[in-house]
Amino acid sequence: MQIPLDLARTLAAVIDEGTFDAAARRLRLTPSAVSQRVKTLEQQLGRVLVVRSKPARATEAGAAVVRLARQLALLEHDALAEFGLDADSDQDEHGAVPVRPVSIPLAVNADSLATWFLPALARVAEAHPVVFDLHRDDQDFTAGLLESGTVMGAVTSQATPVAGCLVHPLGVMRYEAVATPAYVARWSAGHGDGERPGPGAVASALPAWLEHAPLVDFDRRDHLQHDALRAAGFDAERAPRHYVPASNDFASAVKLGLGWGMLPEFQSSPELEHGELVRLGGAPVGVPLYWQQWNLSSPLLDAVADELAREARITLV
Repeated sequence: MQIPLDLARTLAAVIDEGTFDAAARRLRLTPSAVSQRVKTLEQQLGRVLVVRSKPARATEAGAAVVRLARQLALLEHDALAEFGLDADSDQDEHGAVPVRPVSIPLAVNADSLATWFLPALARVAEAHPVVFDLHRDDQDFTAGLLESGTVMGAVTSQATPVAGCLVHPLGVMRYEAVATPAYVARWSAGHGDGERPGPGAVASALPAWLEHAPLVDFDRRDHLQHDALRAAGFDAERAPRHYVPASNDFASAVKLGLGWGMLPEFQSSPELEHGELVRLGGAPVGVPLYWQQWNLSSPLLDAVADELAREARITLV
C-alpha cells in the first residue's frame, strides 16, 4: 500500500489551517475537492484521519500521515534548494529562480521564546528561505507536539528522545525567587525576618510570610512557585495567586508588585542591579532544556539546531 503524496499534503493543509475552507484557499482548490481528497485517502488507508471539528484535528492515524507529508516537504525543499529551483516556479532565461520559503513548525516554551530563542531563528531566516510556525507550550509538554507530528523540532525538558527524533542538550535555564522592595515591605510587615519551616524541611532562606503572600503563576501548569514553596517546607496551596499567561507580562506583573515569582536570572538581573527587584532567598531552580528534532538528513533543520545551540551557549548555563 502506498500513500499518495498529493492527498497526504492535502490532509496536512487541513490540519495546519484548521478548516477545509482555509485549506482550499491555500491549495487553490474548492472546499469540496479538499474534502473529497481527504475522504479518498481515508478510504484507501481504512482509517479516519481527521476529526471534523473546529479547528480540525488529526486522529492518531492522521498524525502519522501529516508527519510524513511534512517530512517529505522539507526534504523536497532541501533538494530543490541545492538546484536553486522553486517547486512552484519555472527557471527563467537568466538562470535559477528564488526558492520559495518552506514553513518549519517548531515548539518552544514561553520563557525561551521571550528571551533567547528568536535571535537564533532570525539568523536562520537571513541565510535560508524559511518561515517559522511557532507553537508555544510548557517545556514539559512540547515533546508531545513532536510525537503528534505537529512540529519538526522542539525545546523541551525531556531528555529521552521522542521516537524518530534526535536530542541535544541546550543548557539550564535558572530561575530565582524575586519581588519588588515595596511588595516585600508590605507582605513581610509584622513577620520580622524570622519564621522558618519546621523540622525535616529542606533548608531554605525563603521567608515564611511567602506562604500567605500573593504569587504570580504563568498558568495552571506552572509549578515553579509551587515547587519553591514546597521545597521550603511551606503549604504551597495557601498562597493566593495571579495567573498571567505570557512570559513578558508575567515578568511585568512581578516587577509591578502584583506578587512574587520565579524569573530567569538573565531576565531579572537588570532590575536586581538597580534595586527594582530583590531576591527573596532560596537556591535558584534549574530547568534543563533540550533540543529535539526529527531524525532527517535536512540541512535546513540542522541549521536551525546549530543556531539554537549557539544562542543557548551564550544565554543558558
